[in-house]
Amino acid sequence: MPAVVELVDITKVYGSGENTVRAVDGVTLRIERGEFVAVMGASGSGKSTLMNIIGALDAATSGTYRLDGVDIGELDDDALSLVRNRRIGFIFQSFNLIPRMSALANVELPLMYRGVSRSARRSKALQALASVGLGDRTHHQPNQLSGGQQQRVAVARALAMEPALMLADEPTGNLDSRSTADVLDLLQRVHAGGGTIAVITHEEEVAARAQRVITLRDGRIAADEPTFGRRAGSVDWGARP
Repeated sequence: MPAVVELVDITKVYGSGENTVRAVDGVTLRIERGEFVAVMGASGSGKSTLMNIIGALDAATSGTYRLDGVDIGELDDDALSLVRNRRIGFIFQSFNLIPRMSALANVELPLMYRGVSRSARRSKALQALASVGLGDRTHHQPNQLSGGQQQRVAVARALAMEPALMLADEPTGNLDSRSTADVLDLLQRVHAGGGTIAVITHEEEVAARAQRVITLRDGRIAADEPTFGRRAGSVDWGARP
C-alpha cells in the first residue's frame, strides 16, 4: 500500500527577488501507514508551512505530494476539498469547535458535509465520543467543557471521519499539564489501534510520545530519528552554516 504521506522535493516560496523566502526548502519525507510522527522546529523553521502543505490547506511551489496515493497537485479545488474531508482528520490548538453546538453536533458536522446519512453519522459520532471518554457529555456545548474535554471532542471529530491521517497542530498548546497528558494518552491509544498521526509541535513532551521525530531548520529537515534513544534538546537550533 502507498505511504500515507509522500513528499518529494517540496518547496514553498513566498515573495520574489530580494524578498524571496523559502519557507520549505526541498523537503522529501514519507510517513508510512500506522506511524506516529512528530514534526518539531523553532519559530520560522517552516513547520507550520509544512503542516499546511501536508493538510492540503496550501499548495507547494514545486515538488510532488501524494496523500494516501493521491497526487494532490493534480486536483482542482473541488476534488482537493473532497480528498481533504475524506482523508485527513484535523486537530487544532484552538479546538475549532462551534460554540453553540453540542459535542455530538460538532462531531457530526464534517460527516454531514461528507453526505453521511443522519442515522449513520449519529452512530459514528456517539461511538467516537465514547471512545475518548465523553459518552456522558454528548449534549454539552463547548463552554460547558474543560479545555481538555474540548480537545477530546476535537479528537473524536477526527476519529469519526476514519481518516488516513490525523494531523494535529500543537494539540496541547492551550492545555494544562493534566489535560496535556490525557490528550497525549488518547493519541497514543489511537496510534496503538492502527491510526496514522502527524503532530506539529515545539514541545519535547509531545514529541516524546511519537515513534519518530522530524526536526526542521530553515525549511529543511535537520534530523529524522526514532524517539527511542533520542536525547531531548539534541538538535542545534542555530543558523544553517
